[in-house]
Amino acid sequence: QVELEESGGGLVQPGGSLRLSCAGSPRIFRTYPMHWYRQAPGEQRKLVAGITSGGVTEYADSVKGRFTIERDNPRTVMYLQMNNLESEDTAVYYCHAQGDTEELWGKGTLVIVSS
Repeated sequence: QVELEESGGGLVQPGGSLRLSCAGSPRIFRTYPMHWYRQAPGEQRKLVAGITSGGVTEYADSVKGRFTIERDNPRTVMYLQMNNLESEDTAVYYCHAQGDTEELWGKGTLVIVSS
């Protein structure tokens, strides 16, 4: 059973924008804090942004001012709006949800920033 599924990745030029989506089960969106992580080639997976069920957000320093995380709990979708993309943003982006007794991951969506 797929509980988190990302979409919206692709190829974009430097300076461009993309919006990633993460669709999930209603039970996740009721209470779970959710995050976007990314993993670039040869690197460890890193936190990009997080959002609580109530909408409190946090961001990695590298994306502050460029990325925006949002969630629509009734529609059970989380978003990552990415603006002014840089080549260093190239990575597989993963949706993550943290429950009291479980940790859930999507399969990831690839973002390539290149001219």
